[in-house]
Amino acid sequence: MGLGKVPRMIDTPRTRSAAHAYVDAAERRDWDAFAALLADDVIYDMPQSRERIRGKPAFLQFNREYPGDWHLEVRQIVADGRHAAAWLDSRVGDGSQPACVWIELSEEGLITKITDFWPESYDPPYDRSHLVERL
Repeated sequence: MGLGKVPRMIDTPRTRSAAHAYVDAAERRDWDAFAALLADDVIYDMPQSRERIRGKPAFLQFNREYPGDWHLEVRQIVADGRHAAAWLDSRVGDGSQPACVWIELSEEGLITKITDFWPESYDPPYDRSHLVERL
């Protein structure tokens, strides 16, 4: 086993735990716990709506302002090193759909990048132009 393998084995449980904590804090709307998981320069990408949010303050505001009665439930989380993939059931109002969230952690264990994948492309559900870049 090469030296490069040791950090990966150490990081994997921490990454899995961070992914679970991320979904749990969002579901509970515990924005202090949510913020504690994020690097200051976190990047949040939404390929289906062609949007990117940069930085912890904008990402927190995006989540606080997201409209409707939404809920997240973990189906499965897979982690390897400082990367995790979370397969979620996402419910907004009466509708439910699967989502996949890719998460990357820094060496310090903070989330540096999040990419949300949804089954289909969509237009943003509300005006969030004050928070996002269009890709």
